[in-house]
Amino acid sequence: MTPLVLAALIWIVLHVGIAGTRLRGRLVSRLGEGGFRATFSLASVIAITLLVLAWRSAPTEALWTVPPVLGWVLALAMLPAFILFAGSLMSTNPTAVGQNGALSEEARGVLRITRHPMLWSFALWAGVHMLGNGDSAALVFFGAFFLTALLGMPSLDAKVAARHPRGWARFSANTSVLPFGAVLAGLNQLSWRELAGPVLVGILAWAALLHFHPQLFGVSPLPS
Repeated sequence: MTPLVLAALIWIVLHVGIAGTRLRGRLVSRLGEGGFRATFSLASVIAITLLVLAWRSAPTEALWTVPPVLGWVLALAMLPAFILFAGSLMSTNPTAVGQNGALSEEARGVLRITRHPMLWSFALWAGVHMLGNGDSAALVFFGAFFLTALLGMPSLDAKVAARHPRGWARFSANTSVLPFGAVLAGLNQLSWRELAGPVLVGILAWAALLHFHPQLFGVSPLPS
């Protein structure tokens, strides 16, 4: 279990302790923006490879048993994760790499729900798999992604706000970190027309993965 814990810590430190701190600025000043991104991408590939290998070989212990009803709930909970992920790829987001120009645009699509749709999709995915697996190794493995996603949201906000304070002030005033926060506060409103594409793509991807999950990962996500 120790190699898995160490690999999880490396992943978390890399994405939270470096990417969202002043250390990033120091590295960028030495490597340049392009050099930093290339180095960071390589380090991320190495870190996730170590994490996956450590998870596969780690001893584990069952912590709880998932009742069939919860299994169906967890499978359904993955649907909004797919919709948010699809929407994050179909929208320009100033918190994404190379998309700071979106600060001058109106938040559209899933950005009306949350300004961090991709990170929330990862958090949902990780949370569902922690609960669904119910063992110690899965708790560490998926917990690393869960923490990275949640801690990455305020980190990204602070980074963009520091670089583009005026644009960020406008964008953040009409969006929220918490899903539907800005909508419930009356700062934004959903556009079902804008959500049609992400919802359709998300449903299709969700259904496809439910069907092919046993072939891809060796286990069915649905209770037997």
